[in-house]
Amino acid sequence: MPVGAPWLTCPRQRTKVFCFFFSKKKTFSFGPTRRSVLAAALAWPFAAYADDPSAVLNAIRASGVLRAPVMLGEEPGYIKDRTTGAWSGYYVTFLQSIAEVLGVKLQPMETTWGNLAADFQAHKIDVAIGVNPNPQRALVVDYLSVPIFSDAWAVLTPKGAHEATWAGLNAPEKRVAVQTGSTMQIVARALLPDAQVTPVADRSTALLELQSGRADAVLLSIFDALDVRARGIGDVSLPRPILHNPATLCVARQEGNAGFINFLTTWVEQERSLGLAQSALEKAWKARGIDLSILPPDFTF
Repeated sequence: MPVGAPWLTCPRQRTKVFCFFFSKKKTFSFGPTRRSVLAAALAWPFAAYADDPSAVLNAIRASGVLRAPVMLGEEPGYIKDRTTGAWSGYYVTFLQSIAEVLGVKLQPMETTWGNLAADFQAHKIDVAIGVNPNPQRALVVDYLSVPIFSDAWAVLTPKGAHEATWAGLNAPEKRVAVQTGSTMQIVARALLPDAQVTPVADRSTALLELQSGRADAVLLSIFDALDVRARGIGDVSLPRPILHNPATLCVARQEGNAGFINFLTTWVEQERSLGLAQSALEKAWKARGIDLSILPPDFTF
């Protein structure tokens, strides 16, 4: 550590600065020139950190863990074993792959979609996967420009019901449940202004609304909706026009995260180009008994 320079902690912790002076026996006259020199010396490590594109990446590797959010009731992407507490699901599989390349352990952090931005701001998590681009959330996080895959927005209805178009669902008598703070809520506001849209805390609550007859439909991604149907709940419609839903990754916006973003983007591009992501998804759907026959023949993810 250079004598006379402050020490800066890892960005994942609260910043602490300790100033070490050159010698207790010496005295200094702080004229304009020396004051400027001292200010520059004190600022040097901060500037170096801001200019280091690998600062965040190196901090994660030094910590030994990759902290990522996981969600209850968000199968098949996030699946929690109620007995052991262990997490699985295709999003967890992807996160474990990222952690393995980094040489660290995955540390699941249980949260909700609505709390995601606050968790990033509080430095509780390093990366989130399976997120949809959201301008409001983008005020505090950086999204990758390349999605890990894309699905589509679907409608879960009572058995025997069907919604062919979004326009058909946009009626005053239609009651639609969506998750608070989710992209589904944005879709509902945009396409269903005449329907009775009810925000609820999580997917489990939305399904209870449907099963109790208090909702006529629940907005979900097509793969999530098909997983729910495979468990014997409701029917699935893919309303026209089909709205594609990119699932990407995001990280906290902070100085020094350019290298981390580059690493994640490279990982995504390899997963997509080599068919690794598609293979992992198809394996997960087969294990859950998900039938993809509802998708159009030209649908790609």
